[in-house]
Amino acid sequence: MPETATAAIELTGYNWVPDFAKGNVRDIRARWALEEAGVDYRMRLFNASEERPEAYLKEQPFAQVPTLKEDDIQMFESGAILLYIAGKSETLMPRDPVAQARVTSWVFAALNSIEVFSMELVIINLFEPDAEWAKLRRPGSEALVRQKLKRLAAWLGDKDYLEGAFSVGDIAMASVLRDLTRTPLVAEHANLSAYVERCLARPAFKRALAAQMAGFTEGPVVAA
Repeated sequence: MPETATAAIELTGYNWVPDFAKGNVRDIRARWALEEAGVDYRMRLFNASEERPEAYLKEQPFAQVPTLKEDDIQMFESGAILLYIAGKSETLMPRDPVAQARVTSWVFAALNSIEVFSMELVIINLFEPDAEWAKLRRPGSEALVRQKLKRLAAWLGDKDYLEGAFSVGDIAMASVLRDLTRTPLVAEHANLSAYVERCLARPAFKRALAAQMAGFTEGPVVAA
């Protein structure tokens, strides 16, 4: 849904990041979930090249984004925020307890069984591609990610989504796999490539991405 100044839910994000990060800041996950759920929200934006205000550390101890506020509820960490939003929408979280448990498991799987390993490779490729340590580490990192993706591809098989119907588990997983599309690893599995494309083709993701991109209106802060 469009951002509104009076929306009950407030997310935090950035109004400037380096070009490579545009469209990939993790508030995209929460925005996507809110769009799928049809819930209005508003944004509070920081410049990523500046220190966050001291008061923000009481909301997010690590000075990262996103955080979520709704009335007296304050949350941080994208996975926790996804599950909170999913509780508002049967599109994202089934009401059947058995199905709900499966979907919850997939949110944690995306963050703990895939992203923990994939982020090492993303960091190597983005920040230290020519460093000697990176050259030594990359083969082992790629092997770990390949192992995880092989198992994921086997589970997915010919299903459209992880548990049949689209859920918040797919938002988490597709967001993590999207970071890996800068490597050839996802493309090694035709069904995973198709899965990522299918998820990112959803109108709610496109709205979330457009909203995040529109928010990048500032430049880096340059010290005097």
